Amino acid sequence: MNIAKIMIPKVMTVFLYEDQTVRQGLELMAGHGYTAVPVLDAQDRYVGSVSEGDFLRCLLSADTTDRKRLENYYIRDILRKDFCPALSVNGPEEAAVAACLNQNFVPIVDDRNALCGILTRRGLIAYLSARD
Repeated sequence: MNIAKIMIPKVMTVFLYEDQTVRQGLELMAGHGYTAVPVLDAQDRYVGSVSEGDFLRCLLSADTTDRKRLENYYIRDILRKDFCPALSVNGPEEAAVAACLNQNFVPIVDDRNALCGILTRRGLIAYLSARD
């Protein structure tokens, strides 16, 4: 299986940078309706993902829902690096299937750990069912 053929390319995905504010992250996720998104560093390397739960924990610990005050918190502060591990664009089919069993999407990275795109569970299932 060629993961690059079935992944959604980076230019068609939504992601955050670790130096963006929590307010920016909340607004991006609310605007697109996603429950989790990949996070990149300034060099476009994948560093982890954030979910709605991460934002909720931030709101609870900050004890505020005031959007202006949320500009004092950054995505890097709420990031869970162990959540939603990435897979190499050259990874084996078995690894892609195993990852999609546990995650709704799998970030796909190149040899530099730069985000290439995401592989969705739906996209993988569609690809595997069409192959048979």
